Amino acid sequence: MAILEPQLLISAYCQGYFPMGMENSEIRWFLPESRGILPVQDFHVPSRFEQYLKHHPFEVRWNTAFGDVMRGCADRPETWITNDILDSYQTLHELGYAHSAEVWREGRLVGGVYGVAIGGAFFGESMFSRETQASKVALVSLQRRLKERGFILHDTQWTTQHLASFGGHEIPCDQYLRLLQRAIRLRVSFMSPKTDRVPLRGV
Repeated sequence: MAILEPQLLISAYCQGYFPMGMENSEIRWFLPESRGILPVQDFHVPSRFEQYLKHHPFEVRWNTAFGDVMRGCADRPETWITNDILDSYQTLHELGYAHSAEVWREGRLVGGVYGVAIGGAFFGESMFSRETQASKVALVSLQRRLKERGFILHDTQWTTQHLASFGGHEIPCDQYLRLLQRAIRLRVSFMSPKTDRVPLRGV
């Protein structure tokens, strides 16, 4: 077993590292030379998808099925989300550091994204989709929440074509680390004191 202690995970994130589970049950730490980020204040939603958001059939909830979101992200032929990673982040969730944006339709979880929040930094870990557009709805909902709560960093680790369509890009590691240190010192909160279930139309 290689379950990561919460203090170790939090300390690693604050120094720019993130873990991934390997096939041999080993957990490796990564600090890429270039880091993927998704701008929070200047987040870009493609115009066609913005129109879709006005009539989408989904409901967005927060932190009501964190473990299910992680398992949804792990449900693929190859995954770095091992059982030890699942257990480690479930503990972080119970302590209030790890969060999930969940997309539901007719009582079924059809998409979502999860990550870790420390200060004004959100470290996105993975997302999944069981219906067309569900993961995009989760991502846009998450970004809007981060902006409203005063976050200044959304770390995506690497950049994919999917993230690039929303303005995701890579920055040098030294620039990332400077932004990270600013972000983790902010006193902001991911969760709303009023509700943990918010329709995207009202975000």
